This record gives sequence, structure tokens and C-alpha cells, in this order.
Amino acid sequence: MLNVHRIPAFEDNYIWLIQAQGTNKVIAVDPGDATPVLKTLKAKDLDLIAILITHHHADHTAGIVELTKDVAIPVYGPANENINGVTHPQTGRDTIAIDPAFPEFTVLNTPGHTPGHISYLAEGKLFCGDTLFAAGSGRLLGGTAEQLHSSLSHLATLPATTKIYCAHEYTLANLRFAKAVEPDNALLIQRFEQTKKARQQQQATVPSLMQDELDTNPFLRCELDSIKKATESFSGRPLADSQAVFTALRAWKDVF
Repeated sequence: MLNVHRIPAFEDNYIWLIQAQGTNKVIAVDPGDATPVLKTLKAKDLDLIAILITHHHADHTAGIVELTKDVAIPVYGPANENINGVTHPQTGRDTIAIDPAFPEFTVLNTPGHTPGHISYLAEGKLFCGDTLFAAGSGRLLGGTAEQLHSSLSHLATLPATTKIYCAHEYTLANLRFAKAVEPDNALLIQRFEQTKKARQQQQATVPSLMQDELDTNPFLRCELDSIKKATESFSGRPLADSQAVFTALRAWKDVF
């Protein structure tokens, strides 16, 4: 069994520490800042044995050098991105066996936010960096809308009970946009009110469940007529298929 510790970083990042239950061994996911990770390791008497990286952006990678300067631990990251400190390049064809205390991690190709972005899945927990957010998706920062739509379509096939460990606290802003797209979605309105209350109380809204994303995240619902019509209204042109809807929807979110 895995326990996951949430470490806030910068303004809205989350660094994840995955702990093998019954041990003090942990794996860090996307440590953009070493300082809060080191503090957590010391406070909880945890032993860092590996690092998982989803993509090359500094707010996900800048802590690697500091965290590995005194210990030779493996650093897994995307094979198709140039990241200082990665020792074990990964592709979506890989399965990682890090330590006997941990289950194997499945590596998923999830390009779009960046061209080489990958995600990690173990025990129904998805660590997806900036590909899929609670109620939203990543921006296109080097990848294409076609790539991101394909990545999200693949993630949407995971079990509804999958927990989504994304890397940012963007949920409330994402839900505001989702409401503009689907103003009559009762589950979405309910999620927005719950999230607003949680954020007022400084509570985290991540991880989320895949079922919640399937019910309320417009980027996973581009095949619906209601989202197609709303996006066509914004873009001022007919949209032929879910890929075209996704592309226009992502452009709409960028200026929302």
C-alpha cells in the first residue's frame, strides 16, 4: 500500500512524496524546490530512494541537483526531454521496479503540455504533472493540441476510482471556466461550491477522482453536444469533431 504526502511549493505547486506503507522509504514526484522536500524528510524521518519527473519545466525539476548531491538515487524522467540529473530515461513502453517495498510504476506517454511529458501510475494513483488538472488541462507549452487531446482521451479510460495527483492547485479557476462552458451541469455547480468553500478554508483540492473529472472537466467531455455548441459559440465557427472542439476549447481557456 502507498501513502502520499502533499508538499506545497512556490505559489501553487504540489510536490508529492510517495511512501511505501510500513517503511520510511519515499519517492519524490516533480521536486521543483528541494527545500520543502528536505524539511519534510527530516520532520517525518523519511528516506528518499528515488525521484520521478514528468517534464522539463523548472518548477518540476529544479530540486533534483540538491536532492541528489549527497546520495546516489535514481532519477526517472522523460527520455524525449533534456533534463539535468535524470539517470533513467523513460518512455511510455516502460514499467519501473524501483524497490521491493513499492509496486511497479507504469509509465504513460502524455505529451501535449510539453512534447515529451510522461505520467506515472501505481495502485490506482496517477501522477500526471501538468497534463490533466483537477477540472482542467495543461497549457500547450511546446506540445500540440492533437497530442494533448490524445493524452487526455487515453487517461479518461483509466478506472473511475483512479486518484489524480496533478502538480498545481488550479481547481477553482478551472471550475470557473468549466461553468462558463457548461452552466447547466448540476454536478459541476456542486463541485464548484464545494471547491470554493475548501479554498476559503485553505484546504487542498488535489488529488481528485477520475469520476469527478469525467463528470465535470470540459476537456474530457469534448464529444458532448453541449460543449461543442458552447465552444462553437465562442469560436464563431462550426467544429467538425472532438479534436476540433478540444483545440478551440483550449484556446478559449487561454484567454478566459
